[in-house]
Amino acid sequence: MNQILAAILMGYLVLMSLVGFAMMGVDKRKAIKKAWRIPERTLLITAFVGGGIGSFLGMYAFRHKTKHAKFIVLFPVAAALYVYLLYRLYELI
Repeated sequence: MNQILAAILMGYLVLMSLVGFAMMGVDKRKAIKKAWRIPERTLLITAFVGGGIGSFLGMYAFRHKTKHAKFIVLFPVAAALYVYLLYRLYELI
């Protein structure tokens, strides 16, 4: 049972990381076009509900929000949290 739950949680974290990465790309594209933007709050919430790794990678892949102190500090914190969690979940499988 623990292995199944660990696998489900790992899948969730991977999915949320993909969502966080995509959101950073979409928001960067919208910023360039001066169009409607994804609120910063939404980007941060996504990072802390499982998308920390993808959001952090997206920040540097798209060079987006790299001059905002709260993103420079909070995205690596969220990423580190989920790297640690993935490591612990991997140990259960």
